[in-house]
Amino acid sequence: MSPLPRRSLLKAAAVAGAAAQFGRALGVQDAHAAQAARSAPGTGAAAVDPVTLDWLEDGGPGAAPGSTVGVPWPKGAYGKDQTFALTDADGKDVPVQSWPIGYWPDGSLKWTAHAVGPGAGGGKLTLSAGAPAAPAKKVTVARRGGFVEVSTGVITVRIGGSGSALVRSVLRGSTEIAKEGRLVLLHQPEIEDGDQGTRKCERFESAVARTEVEQDGPVRAVVRVDGKHRRGGRSWLPFSVRLYFYAGAESFRMVHTITFDGTQESGRASGDFIRGIGVRFTVPMRDAAYDRHIRIGGEGTGLLREAVKGITGLRRDPGAAIRTAQFEGQRLPDPSTWDQRVTTRLQYIPEWGDYTLSQLSADGFTVRKRTKEGHGWIGAGGGRRASGFGYVGGASGGFAFGLRDFWEKYPAQLDIRDAQTDEAEVTLWLWSPESPPMDLRFYHDGMGQDTYPEQLEGLNITYEDYEPGFGTPYGIARTSELLFWAHESTPGAEAMARQVAAVRTPAQLAAPPRHLVAAGVFGGLFAEPDRSTPAKAKIEDHLDFLFAYYKDQVEMRRWYGFWDYGDIMHTYDPSRHQWCYDVGGYAWDNSELSPDLWLWFAYLRSGRADIFRFAEAMTRHTGEVDVYHLGQWAGLGTRHGVQHYADSAKQQRIANTTYRRYYYFLTGDERVGDLMHANVDSDETFLVLDPIRKIRTEPYEPDRNALSIGFGTDWSGLVSAWLTEWERRGPKWEKAKARVLSTMETIAAQPNGFVQGSALYDLDTGRFAVADTAVVGVSHLSAMFGLVELNAELIDQVDMPAFEEAWLDYCRYFNATKAEQKARYGADFGSLLLFQGHSRQDAYAAVALDDDALAARAWRQFYSSADTWDYKESTDWSTKKVEGPVGLVEGREASWVSTNTTALYGLAAIQNLALIGDRMP
Repeated sequence: MSPLPRRSLLKAAAVAGAAAQFGRALGVQDAHAAQAARSAPGTGAAAVDPVTLDWLEDGGPGAAPGSTVGVPWPKGAYGKDQTFALTDADGKDVPVQSWPIGYWPDGSLKWTAHAVGPGAGGGKLTLSAGAPAAPAKKVTVARRGGFVEVSTGVITVRIGGSGSALVRSVLRGSTEIAKEGRLVLLHQPEIEDGDQGTRKCERFESAVARTEVEQDGPVRAVVRVDGKHRRGGRSWLPFSVRLYFYAGAESFRMVHTITFDGTQESGRASGDFIRGIGVRFTVPMRDAAYDRHIRIGGEGTGLLREAVKGITGLRRDPGAAIRTAQFEGQRLPDPSTWDQRVTTRLQYIPEWGDYTLSQLSADGFTVRKRTKEGHGWIGAGGGRRASGFGYVGGASGGFAFGLRDFWEKYPAQLDIRDAQTDEAEVTLWLWSPESPPMDLRFYHDGMGQDTYPEQLEGLNITYEDYEPGFGTPYGIARTSELLFWAHESTPGAEAMARQVAAVRTPAQLAAPPRHLVAAGVFGGLFAEPDRSTPAKAKIEDHLDFLFAYYKDQVEMRRWYGFWDYGDIMHTYDPSRHQWCYDVGGYAWDNSELSPDLWLWFAYLRSGRADIFRFAEAMTRHTGEVDVYHLGQWAGLGTRHGVQHYADSAKQQRIANTTYRRYYYFLTGDERVGDLMHANVDSDETFLVLDPIRKIRTEPYEPDRNALSIGFGTDWSGLVSAWLTEWERRGPKWEKAKARVLSTMETIAAQPNGFVQGSALYDLDTGRFAVADTAVVGVSHLSAMFGLVELNAELIDQVDMPAFEEAWLDYCRYFNATKAEQKARYGADFGSLLLFQGHSRQDAYAAVALDDDALAARAWRQFYSSADTWDYKESTDWSTKKVEGPVGLVEGREASWVSTNTTALYGLAAIQNLALIGDRMP
């Protein structure tokens, strides 16, 4: 390969940009002086400016137990033992717990996580090097034989190490507020068409297999509980639950994951049909019935506010003060002080012990109640979208609870039972037992596609890659988030409104975009929005339009539901004024061409809360539902389709750790950390399944020491997991680091580098065999699943000139003319697409090589590529109204929008502006 004219310009540009940002913050005019001001790792804490953290949404922590945020640092700024302090706007110390979640290759801190409790306040906070303040009430963790005891200084929670109860008891002081927190599963072994759940169900409960303390304070503690649901001799549906505790909090958080390992076969009525998935607690009831209170969240911060024995609205009036006190949830005076016409007849007032709120769609909930089992239900109201919040208790203490994304992940339900007895029972149903059973069977019978040629014909008409037995849900997962409060008495309405808000939108601290840019993380491929010229402003307008459109489409098209929420559709059908929700590979997107990355880069540069929440929901979905976590395909994801697991293309490109990294490093989320770590050994999956088995023309049997692996969609998924494990210093980081370096080295050594396309990979050595013959194997998909972003990070972190040269060569020639490709490689790249998306490779190379011609080509391909799929300035950047009888619901459509193009336009626009925004035509 030809030598690079100026190989280090890109690194220099990134370093200079970061230095300039910090230099301005420090008041240093010269960027080089600011860079020089930083000392060696661990010794230059004072040289890095403090970081101002702010709440993603207004209101601060509110009623949430606390918040954890990830903060990046420039290379060499801090050593691994650096401590951090936090102060509020008045300079007052705020207790904080900090820990590393990512390192630069030199061992300096790259990312740190910081946890604060509920006393952090609602304003901005300043993070700087220094000794952290200790909380007045620390989180403590004690291991006591068969259980773990966690105290926040306000509540004490005992977590089981065996048996059915994950949470054995929740105490406030010496008062037990709740107990026997366990998981429940309703299993229906048979289903019929139109089954509305009349068949008998089997009840399973959690069986704890392992309890592990992951953090033990002083501000934040985390306990993980794993097991399965058990009934008699059968255990199935594995769960992994984390419980989060913060210093001084009266609440705790639960992150609940289930992985489906049942059997459901297309065309068969018998199998493992889930009728209900829930989290259940027992709540001791100590107060008189008229001092027992029920609260159920309705729309917004609305609440149903009732007592088990209501003394309002009666024929005889106990008095205004008594009525008001009961409605407010206050302890009532002794009944002997009431109007005796009420007191002497209290036994004739019904006690309402059972309440249910059912949200069976995204558009409607109902509330009903009854006195007790065996008696009739009466309607108690309803509405459109419930908050997922509830409370049962009384004047001497009570238990509040909430399920996040309650209506978005319908069918959901809240049950309160037996509140008139000594022990009430609350169940938060993640899947409502009042909905039809969970039917995950494949959606068609194969239609005669029994051979590869027939399946390829099917692909050519519906774009679905079908194969018998491949459309299975076995091994997919789903994560839900819950909150619980232990109260010493029934809270007032305003306090409960804050709790409702905490359930709906968990408090999240965030570092500002300027700091994210200045730290030089994620390859330096983004910059803050810039409207300084008409051309830049127009691109910013287009980016805003596209995000707003998808946000609107989620609502208009009702892209909600337990398994669906967080994903978006792939292709639009203008003829039906509808997305292709029922057309093979044009339905659910499943991360095709990286919409996850578009959204995260959009957030990184803007700091917008709405983009963060959209990207968060997508990350939760695509990392869990679109990927297998158990079984023969564990570590692989499923290509876009009508069902998230329907397509037979099970590939690395969907399980790609790149799509999870952003959320993890911004929040320190442990569940996403699990998903990334699980991918470290996913190179083993190539022994199980050949991703191009249907189009191979030569004989191929997977060989452990000679696996055919592509340098694009395959390797990008593998190396993202290895790089992340190395950065996190995970349990397998040394192996992961070796894999990163060995595969980089042997890709660079290929006769045509990345253009070679693929090579034989040795699982035991972690190296590609270097081919004897140069070939051209380029696909328009190769770099569009995170390879651009990963290589920018790799080149920034690993000094390997040959690899950088190989990548820059690929970047230079993808959008080159066929004549230029042939002159360089002896053959052109064939028929290609997605030139606009690849313009960001031109931009990257333009900076690295200081090549104005490449920068000009990048903008040319961005604005006016030959690909008819790409968005142009001449595109009608507007929506048109859809209403009856044309559409199912009234709304707006942009029939020219496709998710492939949107993702690539978004990434190209963001990266081109950051890299060559100063060279726009």
